[in-house]
Amino acid sequence: MNKLLIYILFIGITFISCKDEVLPKPKAQLRLNYKKAIYENTDTDCAFNFKKNKIAYLKRVSKHGFCGFRIQYPNLDATIYLTYRPVQSDLDKLLKDAQNLTYEHVVKADNITSQVYSNSSQHVHGMVYKVSGDAASASQFYLTDSTHHFLLGSVYFNTKPNFDSILPGIKYLENDLQTMIESLQWK
Repeated sequence: MNKLLIYILFIGITFISCKDEVLPKPKAQLRLNYKKAIYENTDTDCAFNFKKNKIAYLKRVSKHGFCGFRIQYPNLDATIYLTYRPVQSDLDKLLKDAQNLTYEHVVKADNITSQVYSNSSQHVHGMVYKVSGDAASASQFYLTDSTHHFLLGSVYFNTKPNFDSILPGIKYLENDLQTMIESLQWK
C-alpha cells in the first residue's frame, strides 16, 4: 500500500509540474504619442517669418541687441532657440561661430550629420545639423541670404541628455524644424 501511495504521489507531482517554463517578461518600452502637427504662420517683429506648430508657444527674447525667440513645447519639455543677426560684412564670422557652436557638442555626441539646405526662390540657404548621442542639443541650424540676414537655431530638451529617452521627441521636432526652415521668409 505504501508503494502504491508513493507511486500515485510521484505520478501526480509529475503531471502537476509539467507546465510551460516560466520566463521573465520583457522590459516595457515607453510609448509617446504626440498630436498631429498643425502649423500656423508667425508674424514676428524681426526680419523674418515662418510657420510653427500650434502646440508651441513663441516668446520674444532680446539678447545683446539682437532679435531672438524661444519656441517652447511644454508637453515635450523642449525649446527651439532662434537668434537673428543682420549681416554686416561679417558673414564668414557668423558662419564660423555657428559651426563652432555645433561642434562644441562633439564631446558628448556619437555622431553629427550635416545637411545643406537651399531655397533659391526665397533666398534662404544654410546648414542643418543632427546631433546623435547624449549631447545637450539635438539639432542645430543656420540660415542666411548671404547678404543681409542670418538666423541661428538650436533645439534643447529641458532634461539630462539621454538620447534613447528623448528620441521620440527629437523625431517629432525634426518635422517641425523642417517645416519652419522650408517656410522661412525674409522681410
